[in-house]
Amino acid sequence: MHTEIFYRIALNKTAGLGKSTLKQILNAAGSAKNVYEFPESWQRRLQNRKRCQTNISLNDKLKDLVDKELNLMEKHNARMCHYLDTTYPSRLKRCPDAPVSFYYRGKGDFNRSRMLAVVGTRNATAYGIKSLTKILNELRESDITTISGLAYGIDTVAHEESLNMGIPTIAVLGNGLQTIYPSTNKNLSEKITSNGGTLISEFDFNTGPDRMNFPARNRIIAGMADAVLVAESGIKGGSIITAHIANSYNRDIFAIPGTIFDDMHAGCHELIRKNIAAIVTSGKDLLEMMNWDSAPQAVQTQLFPDISEDEAFVYRFIQTGKKTIDEIAGHCAEFSPSKLAGILLSLELKGVLSALPGKSYSTEM
Repeated sequence: MHTEIFYRIALNKTAGLGKSTLKQILNAAGSAKNVYEFPESWQRRLQNRKRCQTNISLNDKLKDLVDKELNLMEKHNARMCHYLDTTYPSRLKRCPDAPVSFYYRGKGDFNRSRMLAVVGTRNATAYGIKSLTKILNELRESDITTISGLAYGIDTVAHEESLNMGIPTIAVLGNGLQTIYPSTNKNLSEKITSNGGTLISEFDFNTGPDRMNFPARNRIIAGMADAVLVAESGIKGGSIITAHIANSYNRDIFAIPGTIFDDMHAGCHELIRKNIAAIVTSGKDLLEMMNWDSAPQAVQTQLFPDISEDEAFVYRFIQTGKKTIDEIAGHCAEFSPSKLAGILLSLELKGVLSALPGKSYSTEM
């Protein structure tokens, strides 16, 4: 008899199980433990989905791998956040390629009301550093959390200045938590975890930094955020990839403009030119465009205990300002039209949402 986390790691290490398939199996089984101990139950529920009919079992080799991973978790004071956990990042969970689980060290507060990803070049200029520092300073009283990748350059500035200004910050790694890359950011990583922040990695502990890992890392940065700020970037690079990933997730993208005489700003200018990113020159710009210039309000679930997670997701979007049905549908693309209509009706009946003329909705009653 093993623990739930033992079975979760075992599933992660089972060959042939893609993220989508594993999520279907877990949803049908209800827990990783049930996947192994009651296979008939979830297999019966998924009997018409042939790709889910895989042989999932434990052997000595797999058990040994899981035990080693558990020992490393304990050694490095790390925990696992899993797709089935209520603490799993709600924004990320709605992305089709979200990880089934990830390891983390630190506070593990993934669902704060305002999450801003900050990305940019590893070869940050004095202008880029100064611009980002200015904007973060103007956001310090707005209850945001920053997310970045702990890389050289803009990432490092984002984390360091967040710490200096008392802004919670989350670092998403492109390697296992056993190693800090770059090694020069080891002290920074410790400051992050000791000051209410978090280090995240979806990779096994012994996974080293590899260029193939960073696009995967970037999707988590984009998926956890409400918006992405591209502080400084050339025409190509990881920060541009992150911006396009975020755009595919219907996230808001912002870019800081620079001089036309330096190619290091060409990526930001291209995002702005193509209407992928909105131009920002101050924290006030970003706050206004995100409707964050007023005090944050959360769904009062204690007052409305029957609001589901899906309903809360829709409510939070409409809470930022009156929204048309098309805007809501675009933000909630994972819901079918009939499901979204049901959610909107349910919120109306519960008295937390009002329908307005022109197929619009508001939380102002």
